[in-house]
Amino acid sequence: MASQEIETLAGALARLPGLGPRSARRAVLWLVKRRETALRQIVAALQEVQDKLVECDTCGNVDTQNPCGICTDHRRDRRSLCVVEDVADLWALDRAKLFTGRYHVLGGRLSALDGVGPEDLSIGPLLERVRAREDGVGIDEVVLATNATLEGQTTAHYIAERLEGMPVRITQLAHGLPVGGELDYLDEGTLAQALRARRPVG
Repeated sequence: MASQEIETLAGALARLPGLGPRSARRAVLWLVKRRETALRQIVAALQEVQDKLVECDTCGNVDTQNPCGICTDHRRDRRSLCVVEDVADLWALDRAKLFTGRYHVLGGRLSALDGVGPEDLSIGPLLERVRAREDGVGIDEVVLATNATLEGQTTAHYIAERLEGMPVRITQLAHGLPVGGELDYLDEGTLAQALRARRPVG
């Protein structure tokens, strides 16, 4: 039997995505064997993240600065805005380095079963960003990059309806994406194809 402290650590790690109880115990054993090197680094990194991590007021990304590094990057195309459900989706798309615009994180997707309505998502701020002009530059294109699930497509359709009548081109990722798939689990080739083949909505 392990001590209560070790069990507590294993239980905390087991709550991470992709780690079950057995994997968590193996991770704890690995950390214990390397407590002078790896464990100290991980503890220090976690402490620093806890102290500095903030949510970007502009797009909803998670970073150590507010506004985030993407929103303050002047090399990015301010006329193009990619709408995603979650920060993990933003990171997956940005990792592929194919989209040069900026992002907007909804914080979820519409779901009647889960009681998630438009007011629970960051749709209002999205509409404000589309209406606003920054230094005389407005948004020309909104890319709807919601997941290829029923709720994701319902969310994309709702946003497209709300943007109707605004002077903006609305596009959506091509559905070479697997139905029921989530962006964070897709390879860069699939993401690249989906971004290149995006098409107008409606």
